[in-house]
Amino acid sequence: MRRWNRRSMLMTAWVAATGTPWWMSHAAAAEPDASERLLPTTSDLQASLANALARGEPLIVLATLRGCPFCKVARENYLVSELQAGRAVTQIHFLSRDPVKDLQGRATTQGQLVKSLGIEAAPTLLFLGANAAEVAPRLVGGSTSDFYAAYLDERIAKARAAVRG
Repeated sequence: MRRWNRRSMLMTAWVAATGTPWWMSHAAAAEPDASERLLPTTSDLQASLANALARGEPLIVLATLRGCPFCKVARENYLVSELQAGRAVTQIHFLSRDPVKDLQGRATTQGQLVKSLGIEAAPTLLFLGANAAEVAPRLVGGSTSDFYAAYLDERIAKARAAVRG
């Protein structure tokens, strides 16, 4: 029991000092896997949203974390097919220092963008419409259950209805 308390204290101290759970610091160093290349990673979220809206679609944004198995499932089993069906889908990465423009066109990093959007769990899906408003509830967390597809379909339908007015 004493060892667990020490470990808990060390993990708590790490989070307090860095603001990041220890496992996320290791995931940041992980190399991108082949699944990450299946979806585009935006370098300009404002432009990605404008392109989606010009096509009459909401922008679906996956906030993903390297090495996250639930992110991989969401990407491979659900979002690739949405992209192939003509939906506007992109991804942003937790902890990445790669440059990106935010929804106001300001330069930042992928990781800072995730943080500024108030995203705390991976995977998280955002559904963006006009004026960068979230037009459907976020889909937070991952699941291998049969319900994930239904939750995703419901949010996409709501987002499309909001965008198409």
